[in-house]
Amino acid sequence: MIILLSPSKSLKKSKCPVGVDSTMPVFIDKSAALVKVLQKYSPVDLMDLMGVSRAIASLNVDRFALWSKLFSVENSHPAILFFSGDVYAGLNAADFTASELGYAQQHIRVLSGLYGMLRPLDLMQPYRLEMGTAIGVGKAKNLYQYWKIPVADELNSLLSQSADRVIVNLASQEYFKAVDTDTLNGRIVNIEFREMRPDGLKIIAIYAKKARGLMARFAVKNGIADVEQLKLFDLEGYAYSDNNSTPNKWVFVR
Repeated sequence: MIILLSPSKSLKKSKCPVGVDSTMPVFIDKSAALVKVLQKYSPVDLMDLMGVSRAIASLNVDRFALWSKLFSVENSHPAILFFSGDVYAGLNAADFTASELGYAQQHIRVLSGLYGMLRPLDLMQPYRLEMGTAIGVGKAKNLYQYWKIPVADELNSLLSQSADRVIVNLASQEYFKAVDTDTLNGRIVNIEFREMRPDGLKIIAIYAKKARGLMARFAVKNGIADVEQLKLFDLEGYAYSDNNSTPNKWVFVR
């Protein structure tokens, strides 16, 4: 079972716990080629490209200028501990034990506009680059084209080593579009979180984001090996809804 997450825009510096080794991103060379393109952009260029403020554009111009293939504990941090948005508030990996981090390293992958796909303990240097950013690199017209084949190949390699060949999609639609689902040699289970409201069940983004992290945390803390066990997820009042689910889309309601 492989669990897919989206990254977050917000970051929080943190280091691996003592006795836990960090790893290097799988697609470091492709990231370097992408950074080389991004280093040509001025703050004004990045404002237009990314649709961000001048301050955020300037910050990322500086980040890309400093980016190096020489990763160290000084210039980079483990992905699962560096991301700090709503998903990662739910995941709360700061209290994971060494064995739980080992489970996460084996079963969780984070899709990324700059790194393609990260393992939880992969070091990453700070960046902001949405997967939907329309930047061309070589023959690729955008980041979806740039990452589609390598991400699918890596996922198929992981699936070939997995007993159940299942991908649990806890990523956002923007990021999951980078996965070439037609070429995957496994089953995809899409997870949806809904809130009970007077006018029916609603997906509320801020709650759904945190719930994705909570489900990943549930898997880690319980060492889940069989995807069916995820139906027992009950953190913060959620429960599996059989009536609203299909074999490959599981809905959890609270």
